[in-house]
Amino acid sequence: MTLLYNDPANFTEDAMLGFCDLHPQYVRAVDGGVVRSAPGADGKVAVVIGGGSGHYPAFCGVVGSGFADAAVVGNIFTAPSAQQAYSVAKAAQRGGGVLFGFGNYAGDTMNFGAAQERLRTEGIDCRTVVVTDDIASASRQEAHNRRGIAGDFAVFKVASAAAEEGRSLDEVERVATRANERTRTLGVAFDGCTLPGQHHPLFTVPVDKMGLGLGIHGEPGVSDVDMPSANELADTLVDGVLAEAPSTDSGRLAVILNGLGTTKYEEMFVVWSRVAERFRDAGYTVIDPEVGELVTSLDMAGVSLTVLWLDEDLERCWRAPAETPAYRKGQVSPGDAAGEREPQPADRAGAELAGYPNASSESRMCAATVVEVLAAVRRAVEDNAEELGSIDAVAADGDHGRGMVKGATAAQEAAAVALDAGAGALSVLAEAGEAWATRAGGTSGALWGAGLRAFAECLGDDRRPGTADLVAGVEGFAAAIRRLGNAEIGDKTMVDALVPLAREFAAEASWRKAARAARAAADSTAELTPRTGRARPLAERSLGTPDAGAVSLALIAEAVAEVLEKEVHSDE
Repeated sequence: MTLLYNDPANFTEDAMLGFCDLHPQYVRAVDGGVVRSAPGADGKVAVVIGGGSGHYPAFCGVVGSGFADAAVVGNIFTAPSAQQAYSVAKAAQRGGGVLFGFGNYAGDTMNFGAAQERLRTEGIDCRTVVVTDDIASASRQEAHNRRGIAGDFAVFKVASAAAEEGRSLDEVERVATRANERTRTLGVAFDGCTLPGQHHPLFTVPVDKMGLGLGIHGEPGVSDVDMPSANELADTLVDGVLAEAPSTDSGRLAVILNGLGTTKYEEMFVVWSRVAERFRDAGYTVIDPEVGELVTSLDMAGVSLTVLWLDEDLERCWRAPAETPAYRKGQVSPGDAAGEREPQPADRAGAELAGYPNASSESRMCAATVVEVLAAVRRAVEDNAEELGSIDAVAADGDHGRGMVKGATAAQEAAAVALDAGAGALSVLAEAGEAWATRAGGTSGALWGAGLRAFAECLGDDRRPGTADLVAGVEGFAAAIRRLGNAEIGDKTMVDALVPLAREFAAEASWRKAARAARAAADSTAELTPRTGRARPLAERSLGTPDAGAVSLALIAEAVAEVLEKEVHSDE
């Protein structure tokens, strides 16, 4: 259980304050994460890694000479926002371009992708490597759908070493891509992890069983099997990864036996002795093996085995020196060693002081209603956060309720500030959407942010929106979410509730009827299995449980209807 925290909602921020205070010689805080205190040479490729927090030392713990130039830090098990990724990359880039590295999760892909496009429009060449090492999460034929777990460490280490040598962005991207193609991981869990402020783990493993094929965001394994001995576990892990050996095999491996959070080093040493024996018997030479906690999942009990099949170039990069807060290898040259810098304020790359168009009195009245609606939305998600998290934890990482609270709170607060500054309805709702996306992060943050911004465009700052504007706004909201999320009816996502809501509102212009349609559709998602997202590898487990995103949409639709139907009656 995670016992030490102040406000669970601020756990990541509090942890980062302590981390940066401890390691000023290696890192400094910027908006959205950390960058090296002693940056690389001008013209160097900036390797910017990241994801949700809860995985230390991934990702901020490996920022430093020979490893990453920066890390983007999201909330626990939640992808960082596009604004965070953009801000960190801007602070880290040295003129040689940026390589983003992250695990294959929908929210990370969405938000790092948006940051990449924004950097490119500013003339900064930006590429991406998405890690897909988890062999349990999809078949070999669907390797592009696999999750990124402890293989992150191997891929990022190799890419960072290539960048440290002064190679071009094309070369660094090539090395990173090749490393990912040749990296495989299989993990097991003995018990789930517990989020700060929660009293129960996201999942439990039956007595005398272990979960095979775990994720690193509190997702359970894909199946429960009998608890093995240490040697039997080693055999399971080695057999699993060696079954996917590439066709070109030098016989030389980089190997990581990774602890997930509470499995003790001595236990891992026992497992390692058998792992090493198995690789030797199979004719492999293991190069600079790593045994320890490198990519964790809060207090999860479990281990994973990662193998990177080396070639000459990958081996040189794997063995290259590095010096970071949590990882040291070899001896970095004196010119590259971490050094102290004068404390600097957190960068505000891309941040702007808001200036709003002149708004009509009618639009400002509508803006006040927008703020009232957002306050009701905030209350609704706060009141149901635990339920949303429990639904999400059945087959995913259990973070949906916390993420929705963060997003709704940020949206309501940003909207109130904009209203006080005299903004109209369009500007107020657009600010809310931007704040939701930035603060919540993750897939839901990106989707709700995009949806609210699209709705805002239909309101205007110079008039009181009519029914046609509201219908267009709902349709725009739905279209933006479907376009960004790339989900269809039947995928078991919020789209299953969103499409009926938009259809009903277009037909009747009734918030109450639209909310009822959303609720009925959300409830019916219990009969579906997910075809996208983190829940996909555990699809069968979710049968009988509705989709958390669809349920939260229905809750919000009901809160909106409560306020706006009241507004209609008060106007009569």
